[in-house]
Formats: sequence, structure tokens, C-alpha cells
Amino acid sequence: MESDKSPTGIATVYYNSACPVCDAGIRDQRQRMQACNINWVDVHSQPDAVAEINGELEAVRERLHVRHANGDILVGEQALAALWSETKGRRWLAWLTLRMGFLTRPLYNCVAKYLYRWNRRRGHW
Repeated sequence: MESDKSPTGIATVYYNSACPVCDAGIRDQRQRMQACNINWVDVHSQPDAVAEINGELEAVRERLHVRHANGDILVGEQALAALWSETKGRRWLAWLTLRMGFLTRPLYNCVAKYLYRWNRRRGHW
């Protein structure tokens, strides 16, 4: 694994590549954040890594998790906002997500739950 030192403060991103939609989003985000020293942990290929955040595998499969260098854990739309806030051209998405949480949180949770169930039915694990 790479160093946990990141100029963004984001040390590690935990995601699920078994979900084709999530995988595409993470591949794009990784490309945009190449200059950042961030650990990208795919819980599909490294399921034991969830222990690093005292998480449950199914929770991380369903929702994006970000661990900051100081140990703080962000989940779901907050995790996305953390990534976007450090991404040129996407900072406005972070701003909008953080200010419209009363809308973005339920929307993210609904989409995440739907994708999680869809992936389970399709056998993407």
C-alpha cells in the first residue's frame, strides 16, 4: 500500500469494484486525482481491509468510505464530497452536496441501496 500521507488529508478510499457503476466512478475519480497520494482499497479484492476502519464488508460494498489521515471516517455522500472537494472541476459538486445534505443524503442512500440490491441479484460479488 502507498503512504497514508496525502496533501488532501484523504488517506484511503474504500470502494467496491464488483459494482460496475461504482467501479466506473472510482476509475474516473482516480484518474482525476492521480497527483494525490491516496490509497485506493477495493474491498471486492481485499475484503479484510474493512477491519482498518472497523467496518462491515456489506456496509462498504453499499456505500463509499473515506478515511482521512487523522483517522476520521466519512461515508456515503460525505465521502463523495470529500473526494470532489479535492478535485479540480468538481469542487462545486462538493459545495452543493455539503449544503444540500437534506436532499443529497437521501438521494445517495436511495441510489446506493438500489445499486447494492441490483448487484446482489446479478451476482456481482
